Amino acid sequence: MTHTVGIIGLGNMGGAISTNLVKSGFTVAGFDINSYMIARAKDNGVETKFGIAEVAKAADIIILSLPNPAALHAVTTEFAEVGDKDTILVETGTLTIEDKEAARDRLAAAGITLLDCPLSGTGHQARTGDLVVFTSGDEEVVNKCLPMFAGFSRSQKYCGEFGNGIRMKFVANHLIAVHNTATAEAMVLGMKSNLDQNLVYDVVSESSGTSRMFEIRGKLMADSNWDDVSATNLLFKKDLDVITNYAADIGCPVPLFSLAAQPFRAAMSRGLEQRDTASVCLLLEEAAGIDRDNWPPEANKKK
Repeated sequence: MTHTVGIIGLGNMGGAISTNLVKSGFTVAGFDINSYMIARAKDNGVETKFGIAEVAKAADIIILSLPNPAALHAVTTEFAEVGDKDTILVETGTLTIEDKEAARDRLAAAGITLLDCPLSGTGHQARTGDLVVFTSGDEEVVNKCLPMFAGFSRSQKYCGEFGNGIRMKFVANHLIAVHNTATAEAMVLGMKSNLDQNLVYDVVSESSGTSRMFEIRGKLMADSNWDDVSATNLLFKKDLDVITNYAADIGCPVPLFSLAAQPFRAAMSRGLEQRDTASVCLLLEEAAGIDRDNWPPEANKKK
C-alpha cells in the first residue's frame, strides 16, 4: 500500500493515529507547530513536513486533529488558499457544530470537501487502535476514506449528514462524563466500606455494574494514578462546555450530566487541569475524608 494520508496535529490523539497508519502500511505526511511532536512523529515513521502547504501537496486525504476552534479556523483558511480541489479534509475534533459548519463552508468555497468525523476513545485507546469513528458528510466521500479509517480504528459508524458525527459525539461524551464520575463515586463508596480499592476494581469490572469507563479509568483510580494521562481535565472541560451549551440550545434537559460535570469543573481550581480525568476520584475521596496514605484508619484495619 502506497497511498499517502496527511495529518495536521500530531499531539496525543493525532500522534497515535499517525503511528497506527504507518503500521497499517500507509505513508503518512504530518505537520504540527510543536517541534517535540514533529520529532516524535518522525521517530515513529511519519514523513514530517514544514507546513500545511507541504502536507496538501503530499496527500489527498488529510486528517485534522486540532485542539480548538481557533486552530481549525487558521488551518482551514490556509487549506482554502493552498489545497487542491480534489482534497478531502477529515475533521476529528470535539468542537461546536457552528465551528465545523463554518470550516466546511470556507473550504467548499474553494472546492474542497470537509467531513465531520469525531473519534470516540481516549489517547490510550488511540495508541492501540481502539477507536470508533463517527463519520458524517457526503457518504460517497466517506466511503473513499474507509480504508484509511480502518488503519487506525476498530469501527466506523456512518451517522448521516455533515454535523451528525459531532452530534453523536455529544451523546457519547455525555455518557463518558456520567460513567467517569459514577466510577469515582463507586470507588470511594467501596473504600469507605473498608473494601480494598483494587478488589473493588477487580470484582466490579467483571460484574453487571461495569462500564467501559469503569474498566478504563477504574484501575487508575484504584492506583491513585492521575499522571498516566489519556485526556486532561482541562481538555474534557472544553467538551463539557460544548455539550452543555448544545443541550441548552436545543432545549434538552440533562440533569444527570450537569451533576456529573461538577467534579471536572472543580478540578480546575484544585490544580488538576493537566491530570487525567480519573483524578476526579481524588476530589470525592477528599470530600469523604479519605487520606490514601493513611487508609483504612487504624481502627478499621485487621489486627
